[in-house]
Amino acid sequence: MRIDVSFPGGLRVDAALRGFTIHTDQPRPAGGEDSAPTPFELFLASLATCAGIYMLGFLRQRHLDTEQAGVTMSLERDRETGMVGFVELELHVPPEFPQKYAAALVRAVELCAVKKHLHQPPEISVKVVGGQGDVN
Repeated sequence: MRIDVSFPGGLRVDAALRGFTIHTDQPRPAGGEDSAPTPFELFLASLATCAGIYMLGFLRQRHLDTEQAGVTMSLERDRETGMVGFVELELHVPPEFPQKYAAALVRAVELCAVKKHLHQPPEISVKVVGGQGDVN
C-alpha cells in the first residue's frame, strides 16, 4: 500500500490513498484552522471504527439490529507522559441482543487489525529522499 502526503496550506496535511483524500488540520489554539481532525484523532478513530466494523459484521451475521448499536471509545492519558495509557471500547447493543453472545462479540471486536497492530507494532523506518542526496 502507498500513501502520499501533501501540504495544501496552513497546517493542513492531506493523505491520498486508493483514490481517497483524507484531510487533517490542527486546532485553532495550535495555529490551525480546525477544518478537519488532527492526525492523532484519525489514529484514534481508526481504532474505534475498526472495532465498529467487526461489531457490525458480528451483528449482521446473526441478523441482529445494527441501527441501535454502536461503539463508544474513551481514553485516559498517563499524567507523566501525556501518552494514552488506557483505552476503553463500550459496545452498545440493541435491546434484543442475546446476552449469550456478549463474550463472542468481545472476542470478535478484539480481532480488529488496528488493535492487533498496537499490540505488535511494526518497525518504522524514516529517511530523507531528494535534496542534495539521499540521507538515512
